[in-house]
Amino acid sequence: MKWSGNTPWRIQESEPAIICQVQKILVIGSGPIIIGQAAEFDYAGSQACRSLREEGYEVVLINSNPATIMTDVETADAVYIEPLTVGFCERVIAKERPDGILPTLGGQTGLNLASQLAEQGILQKYGVKLLGTQLDAIRKAEDRELFRNLMQEIKEPVPESWIVESEEDLRAVLSAVPYPCIVRPAYTLGGTGGGIANSPEELWEIGRKGLKLSMRSQLMIERSLLGWKEVEYEVMRDRKGNCITVCNMENLDPMGVHTGDSIVIAPSQTLSDIEYHMLRSASLKIISSLGIEGGCNVQLAVNPRSFDYYIIEVNPRVSRSSALASKATGYPIARVAAKIAVGKTLDEIDNAVTRTTKACFEPALDYCVVKIPRWPFDKFGSGDRTLSTQMKATGEVMAIGHTFEEALVKAVAGLEVKQKDLAHSKFDEQTDDELELSIQVPTDERLWALAAAFRRGWTVERVNYLSRVDPWFLVKIQALVLNGHKKPTNARTFKMVDTCAAEFDSKTPYYYATTGVEHDTVSE
Repeated sequence: MKWSGNTPWRIQESEPAIICQVQKILVIGSGPIIIGQAAEFDYAGSQACRSLREEGYEVVLINSNPATIMTDVETADAVYIEPLTVGFCERVIAKERPDGILPTLGGQTGLNLASQLAEQGILQKYGVKLLGTQLDAIRKAEDRELFRNLMQEIKEPVPESWIVESEEDLRAVLSAVPYPCIVRPAYTLGGTGGGIANSPEELWEIGRKGLKLSMRSQLMIERSLLGWKEVEYEVMRDRKGNCITVCNMENLDPMGVHTGDSIVIAPSQTLSDIEYHMLRSASLKIISSLGIEGGCNVQLAVNPRSFDYYIIEVNPRVSRSSALASKATGYPIARVAAKIAVGKTLDEIDNAVTRTTKACFEPALDYCVVKIPRWPFDKFGSGDRTLSTQMKATGEVMAIGHTFEEALVKAVAGLEVKQKDLAHSKFDEQTDDELELSIQVPTDERLWALAAAFRRGWTVERVNYLSRVDPWFLVKIQALVLNGHKKPTNARTFKMVDTCAAEFDSKTPYYYATTGVEHDTVSE
């Protein structure tokens, strides 16, 4: 059978759901909210708990952060606010005796804890089944060497890299790797312990720190792709092998800035149709080869001057990008992932927004979404504002607009910073040399530096050379600066987010404000 449009990559013939034989499920939360590890996972965890209870399961939640929605007593049947350690988790398991454990909704913290519980024999001791993505798939995605080997096996390109598991290994590669190079520790969240090394001295310093912070004492040191485009695909897969892409997202910042610290646009704006489908096919191929059941995030680097691309990494779990993709599309990723974890397939799960379609149909967007991270530098004035591969943001703002320009302006206005538009006196007062450096070195304020350059009459070509931001985005920012964001002459209207671009009736959509002549309304 041939599929086109918004239909899934592969759908097997429907059979009765094989729901796993469990009655009580332990959900692991994401732990405390700290710099570089924002609060997006609370959205996923609370959504998953409700999803499992909809199916009639008894849910036990353990999380060490009381200041979350998921730790509300109404979210789960039993809530434990305890440290997310092997010892405390075993005590909860011994008391509650869950039949299954769901770790993929608690970010890297939940994934690492479940891996430790499995490897230390605790899950086997108490007869607890690991639900959703299995340990073997987690290892293949998280272990840098296993992942690299798998990508080579399925003929997906990965950057030239070196695996380091000790200080002796690190010392041996100091003179072998090309500089600058990227350091990526295994089993960490937000790029913790990683960075960009421009010399053997920097690699030694970053590498030693990364080895200590990695749960496996493992690093991947890879060839730098600084300046390439960074693109993400949010994908879903069930136990039958049915796969869909929920959303693709493009970073305004080029490679070298952690995606959690990047301005992100959904759907992608600068990819050609060939590039879009090339990367989509690669993402679906990867999630299938890993055998992931549930949500997965694939990060790719694309050469802006050719069709070359590399696979950067895969998160075999719901990630912070999943929360963005969920809200951007209306597709409830965590809710669907939880149902997949207990055996349901995509063609058996109702779309909670339309209530007339199934979860196997890929969302369609007839609008543009812009996410801008929110950093804590207003509270830590002396902090290093430079952005790199280790995340520094503590939250984010998301805006929906009919165009990229509209969404960008709305997102800036919602940041709760002094600058409500693209004007910033700091950059207007800089010399040309100072402004060039502000554009070249990524910081939390680079967007305003780009705008300041266009106010001085700098060309798109000059700003692109300094920043490596795609010219398409720069042209749009230039137009906003030179022409201003014109106030609408017609009335404000409200348009629908319904996952299907109005192709089907929708029962519970939500809306965004824009300008136009007609309101979208819900069909009765």
